[in-house]
Amino acid sequence: MAADLPIRFHELIQLPSLGIQPAQCSFASLTMESDTAICVHDSTTTPPTISIVDLNNPQAAPARFQITADAAALSPDNKVLALRKQTGEGVQLSLFNVEMQRTLKEFTVSEPVDFWKWISASTLAVVTTSTIYHWSVEGAAAPARIFARHATLRSTQIINYRADSTQRWLLLIGIAQRDGRVAGSMQLYSVDKQQDQVIEGHAAAFADFTVPGATKPSTLVAFATRGPAGSKLFISEMGKTDAGPAFTKRVVDIYYPADTDADFPVAMQVGEKYGVLYMITKFGYVHLFDLETGTTLYMNRISTETIFVTTPHIATGGILGVNRRGQVLSVSVEPANIVRYISNTLNNVPLAISMASRANLPGADSLFRQQFDQFFSQGNIREAARIAAESPNNILRGIDTIQRFAAMPATAGQPPPLLQYFGALLERGKLNEVESLELARLVLGQNRKELVERWLQEEKLSCTEELGDMLRQYDIKLAMQVYYRANVSHQVVALFAETGQHDKIVQYCKRFGYQADWPALLQNILHTNPAAAKGFAQMLVSAEGGPLVDINMVIDAFLSRNLINEVTTLLIDFLKPNRPEDGALQTRLLEVNLLHNYPNVASAIIEKGLFSHYDHKIIARHCENASLFNRALELVTDAQDIKRLMLKYLASPNVDPEFFTGYFKRLSIKNSMECLRMLLQNRGSIPLVHLVNAQQTTLPQLVAQVASKYTEHMTSEALIKLFEEEKCYDGLYFYLGQIVNFSKEASVHNMYIEAATKVGDMNEVERIVSQSQYFDPERIRDHLMEAGLSELQQGPLITVCDRFGFVEELTRFFYKHNMNQNIEIYVQQINPMNTPQVVGALLDLDCNEEYIKKLVVSVRQRCPVPELVEQVEKRNRLKLITDWLENRASEGNVEPALHNALAKIYIDDSTRDAKKFLEENTFYDRKVVGKYAENRDPGLAILCYKSGGCDAELVEVTNANGQYKAQARYLVERSDPELWAMVLGGDEIHRRKLIDAVIQTALPESKEQEQVSIAVKAFMNANLPHELIELLEKMVIENSQFSGNRNLQNLLILTAIKADTTRVLGYINRLDAYDAPEIAGIAIDSELYEEAFVILKKFDKTTDAVGVLIDHLKDASRALQFATEVNQPAVWSRLATFQLDNGEVNDAIDSYIRANDLEHYNRVIQVAEDAGNFEELVRYLKMCRQKIKHPHIESELIYSYARLNKMSELEELISGPTSAALQEIADRCFKEKLYVPAKLLYMTISNYPRLASTYIALEDFENAVDAARKANSSRTWKEVSDCCVQAEKFRLASICGLRIIQHGDEIDDLIAQYERRGYFEQIIELLEKGVDMEGVHISIFTLLAVIYSRYKEESLMAHLKRFGNKINVPRVSRIVEQNQQWRELVQLYIQGDEFDNAVNVMVQHSADAFDHEIFLQCVSKIGNVEFAYRAMRFYLQEEPMKVEELLERVRKRVDQVRVVQVAKEFDALPLIKKYLQSVQEANLREVNEALNAIYVEEEDYEALRESIDAYDRFEVLALAKQLEKHELLEFRRIAAYIYGKNNRWEDSMALSKKDMLWKDAMQTAAESKDRAVAEELLQFFVQENRPDGFAACLYTCYDLIRPDVALELAWKNKMLDYAMPYMVQFVREYSQKVDDLVAAGQESEADESKPSNFSGNATPGGSQVPVGMVTPMGGHPMMTPMMTPMMTPMMTPGMQMMQQPGVHMPGMPGAAMPGMPMRRM
Repeated sequence: MAADLPIRFHELIQLPSLGIQPAQCSFASLTMESDTAICVHDSTTTPPTISIVDLNNPQAAPARFQITADAAALSPDNKVLALRKQTGEGVQLSLFNVEMQRTLKEFTVSEPVDFWKWISASTLAVVTTSTIYHWSVEGAAAPARIFARHATLRSTQIINYRADSTQRWLLLIGIAQRDGRVAGSMQLYSVDKQQDQVIEGHAAAFADFTVPGATKPSTLVAFATRGPAGSKLFISEMGKTDAGPAFTKRVVDIYYPADTDADFPVAMQVGEKYGVLYMITKFGYVHLFDLETGTTLYMNRISTETIFVTTPHIATGGILGVNRRGQVLSVSVEPANIVRYISNTLNNVPLAISMASRANLPGADSLFRQQFDQFFSQGNIREAARIAAESPNNILRGIDTIQRFAAMPATAGQPPPLLQYFGALLERGKLNEVESLELARLVLGQNRKELVERWLQEEKLSCTEELGDMLRQYDIKLAMQVYYRANVSHQVVALFAETGQHDKIVQYCKRFGYQADWPALLQNILHTNPAAAKGFAQMLVSAEGGPLVDINMVIDAFLSRNLINEVTTLLIDFLKPNRPEDGALQTRLLEVNLLHNYPNVASAIIEKGLFSHYDHKIIARHCENASLFNRALELVTDAQDIKRLMLKYLASPNVDPEFFTGYFKRLSIKNSMECLRMLLQNRGSIPLVHLVNAQQTTLPQLVAQVASKYTEHMTSEALIKLFEEEKCYDGLYFYLGQIVNFSKEASVHNMYIEAATKVGDMNEVERIVSQSQYFDPERIRDHLMEAGLSELQQGPLITVCDRFGFVEELTRFFYKHNMNQNIEIYVQQINPMNTPQVVGALLDLDCNEEYIKKLVVSVRQRCPVPELVEQVEKRNRLKLITDWLENRASEGNVEPALHNALAKIYIDDSTRDAKKFLEENTFYDRKVVGKYAENRDPGLAILCYKSGGCDAELVEVTNANGQYKAQARYLVERSDPELWAMVLGGDEIHRRKLIDAVIQTALPESKEQEQVSIAVKAFMNANLPHELIELLEKMVIENSQFSGNRNLQNLLILTAIKADTTRVLGYINRLDAYDAPEIAGIAIDSELYEEAFVILKKFDKTTDAVGVLIDHLKDASRALQFATEVNQPAVWSRLATFQLDNGEVNDAIDSYIRANDLEHYNRVIQVAEDAGNFEELVRYLKMCRQKIKHPHIESELIYSYARLNKMSELEELISGPTSAALQEIADRCFKEKLYVPAKLLYMTISNYPRLASTYIALEDFENAVDAARKANSSRTWKEVSDCCVQAEKFRLASICGLRIIQHGDEIDDLIAQYERRGYFEQIIELLEKGVDMEGVHISIFTLLAVIYSRYKEESLMAHLKRFGNKINVPRVSRIVEQNQQWRELVQLYIQGDEFDNAVNVMVQHSADAFDHEIFLQCVSKIGNVEFAYRAMRFYLQEEPMKVEELLERVRKRVDQVRVVQVAKEFDALPLIKKYLQSVQEANLREVNEALNAIYVEEEDYEALRESIDAYDRFEVLALAKQLEKHELLEFRRIAAYIYGKNNRWEDSMALSKKDMLWKDAMQTAAESKDRAVAEELLQFFVQENRPDGFAACLYTCYDLIRPDVALELAWKNKMLDYAMPYMVQFVREYSQKVDDLVAAGQESEADESKPSNFSGNATPGGSQVPVGMVTPMGGHPMMTPMMTPMMTPMMTPGMQMMQQPGVHMPGMPGAAMPGMPMRRM
């Protein structure tokens, strides 16, 4: 009975199975704006979360997001998430793009939001307490106010908001309690009129519905209400404005079952696919109504829970709904049953017909046929046409109906019935293929082509190849439209080629995936339009994805027509990527141009380097032949070839020097040198080289130019050697001149200077020695000195010596050669800065002092002082320049070197006042002069050092001369710590004497405290404690101005601590101004604990003092005595801490109590607990609790009672107010196995989960189950269950298990509890109980299937069939596959719509899983077509006789070419013969060839001939070659026939002649239209001495054979009688043409345009055939009937028989007579 229901109803998913709690399945938390996703807002988590369930993949885990909003709604396209949050300023709305993860816009509404809903993918409707807004996702605009909420609806709960498809009609729906019932109110608003109306109603929906006879849909509104007077459904049209038919308003009663008085509509949706209205009620009933009539179709209850949200389900034309249990339910019309249900059950035939027609549903075929026959018999053509047009699946719109209307007699004054029928169909829509073809044939026969054109524009006709073929005869453009729309690719391509639209062919084929016959197309275009062929070929070879045709074929085709430029352009474009695999094509491109007199093109290609993979040797040879020597050079690699081509190139005109020099870059160094040598050797044969710029040069110059360019690679040494060996001296200088400016080789520069010197080019020598950095200075210096140059030519030598520091050598050279003038010029004009070196050299040469003085004076201040002083001083001639020095000083020169020199001169000169000079002069260097004066006068040295701050030097000179007091005073005055450190760390002998001087003299004299402080620090830093004590005692203890200084007292005590501890206690007692705490700390660090205790006690630091006793002296008794003595809390607390650290817990607690110290209670608790002293700890904690109420103190007190097992005290404490952390204490007790106190604590805080664990630990399972029941936690149930299973308490375990299986996340662990202990039967029993429970988690069905698969295989199949829609197919499939349960695996794949996998399993495990019917059902639904081919192979192997049935199921999806290939693999083509015949209409080459092969194998020549004639796509020549060797004559005739169809006339005739089929041969010759073929056949008959054949050939090929040939052959071979009929006919025809010309010449000019006076048949050439002439098979005039009697006596009997159709002439095998058996040859 369920199979006959008019609806489909199933549960799509249970949301709790996806982790969504039932509490969240509510109107406030869940939204479903489309049939693709559900959005659930969970406010119980922190922060709140959003779960998005994908309804297209309901088993997948929901996508979850954390948000801070109060509500969320996902747009219908799942792209935008609307968020709502209450803030202090109002309700904040935001739109969040899910894909881009960013907020699009935000807006705050000042009043509360009562409802919101997405009314489209881009518009969100927001309903506040007073206003309705629309907010668009697009743009940045704020929500737009649409209309105000009516007062009637302000007190209602808004449950829905609807909008029509245009958003011009809006409807707000609310409900409220009135008079003990739920009343509904609706506010209908018109956007265009800006008016609203309040209507009573509970649920409503808009729909677009096309009224019969209307051209556009109308907007309908349907709403339902239930009140005291009953329940009604209203369906009305909104805003009717056009003149079309109007919708009839419907008002119908709604039926409610008994006991549902409180029920009312809550939701309404329209399934526009079938025109059905779905209404859901509060009690879970679904009502189905026909939208057009309002008729009730079906009503039933689908849910016991309220369905609070619905949405249309586009795929099924039904609806989706969610109830409060989280079930997502799907309800839709059952297409196979609904019409039959309406007709049979509702007994409403008109409605059944209307719905079947409107929705194209099955079930009313017989009704339509009856109505059609009735109207047709009545002659009511219009109504009959309407019925045919509305028939479901077009059952009445076939050729039979057309033929019936065509045969119907016409009524006077009316169009023919067939036209009326087609007119009625056109009014209703588009014609099918048969109707379109017949209508076109009808109107084209009436020359009404414009009607067809109009109908095509209006898309009223279905386009087919047949329709295109018909239109092609009338209008190519229309035919193209039809072919294009019908996807008849080969015809589209043919028309593109025919109309010259070649550029569209490739685009079309690429777009529609059509594989055209590209070579044939190209040849055709080349023949008709060579210019267009170039562009077409470029498109073919440069097509995306690779060339569509072999490029070589294209080249051959163009070259055959000598289109060189086109080939070049085509190849250049094709070869641009320069691919290695195109090397042969690159070679061919260059060969084509070089061999066809286009060398410049080839040269340009090579020069630009477009290609690199061509054959260089071949192209080089062609270039050399074309005198392109430079290009040939670029391509050759052999040294001999290079030399030969190089000489030819240089001997040719227009040599490019840049190319020539650049070419050597290609050569190796060895080859380059050999080529240069060869060129130098041949310089006599090529005296001049003619360059491209009409200039000339010599070969040595050109060689030098090459050499200079490649000097780095060939090396200058090798090149110079080459010039020298070849004795080409005129080139050497030129070569060096070109490279010297760029070379860095010293030999090049050296040789060039020497060469320039030899040639006398001193200017060039001067330039090089001035600028070059790479020549050898010494070599060039010596060369210039030895060159014997005159005094005026010494410029280069001066430059070299000046640049490289050969001043002394230069001075000696000039002095010895009496060139003093050059010396003076050098120091005065060239480089005065080198005057000191010149003076030094002259002094060494014993030059006259007066000359030297004059030379120095002439230079004046330009001479550098330090260098001059150095030169004369190291030669002890300093006084020589005294006057020059004094002059410079008088000029204001302040250089230290000058004044140093003067100071030294004055110190040595007793007549000078050196002391005064040293005291007054501030420019000399104190250290230099002081050092100079040490051995001459130490006093002057000390004077210099002191004034210059030369500390080290002063200390050294005073030590050396015993002047310690001077040094001590200097140290105190200087007050430099670093200087103090230096002297105090020096030699012990000098240090002791210096310290005595400091203590006794320098410091007592000092009155500056800072000087004393720095001195003391210096002693400290120098680690001289004893000397420091000595110093400090003198300064502090002895009465002085520094006696009460605090710092000095501190320093004295600290120094004593460090150096002499015996003095410390005395200093402590004697002094009072020191810093006690700091000194005590230092004493402690120095382990002077008694001294530290004395200091602290002296200054009343009791806490620190007891710390010294405790921490350092470790004297607890003395510390206790001291604490008792001072009796201070801080001291007691300090002592308590010490006692606690030492483990004296009792004493420590006593001390803490005496100190009244609560600060350290945490540590006291820790130490006491670690030591187990809970009794003392209780005493301490009580004391603490009296002062403060701290949770930790109370918690530890409770724990201590638990450890002491004082249950009464514990119970008394926790029974009253307490801040203790009872949970933590309980957990702690549980962890330490104190289960009784833990149980008491868990009971107190009602922690039932932990209480259950405690009962388990106490093995009290009954109470554990009771505690778990109170806890109601899946985790607790699982824990108790595990323990009960372990204890084999299966009854209690079952109680727990039944609770656990309601939570999907825990079922796996539950099963594992049983499985790991081997309790398989118990877990199966538990799960079997669970599947029948309400509210059970959906995963239980999957898990039970897994358990069955593992342990109870015999129950698995029944379970799968019973609960297939609730099982997780992928998971169970994996388990079943592992267990090799193949039948069950197939069942699972079918239930999961995984038909590919189902087919695969049946193929791989056919012995266990294969079922023919199931296999066919699955294979027809596969997604991957590859499984179809796999299935075919399987059937060919195991079920070969059923393979055609399989192929019929997948016929529309498979590639017939692959079907043929698979059949060939198994040599099984005959098995699919019928199938191939059924698909041959597609005219596929592989199918045609397969069938042809079958026909040949079966020797069915008639079928083969029919196949060849009907389907032309096959390898014709291959078939012909196969058939020409066949043993049956008819197959050989077919071979000849094929040759003839493909213009292979010679092959066809040869085969016919071989089989003596003379008639066939003559027909072939006539069809060829080739004179040579016909005349060759005529000669054949002559050679074979067949006069009958000769005469018949003349008769058959009359229009092809020339008269002179026929007459000559007849005359030579004595066959004039047989040729005479032909000649008579020819003379008759010729004379007739002459007569016609004469008659035409006699007509007047006015009649020249008129046709001829005689009538006749037009020949293909346009000539007229006289009346009486016949046109035989060739289409040309033959003998007239009057000539036949003349010819008949001359014919042989064989010729006469040839004139009779079907007659087989003896001796001339031809077509067999009908009925004659075929002979084997």
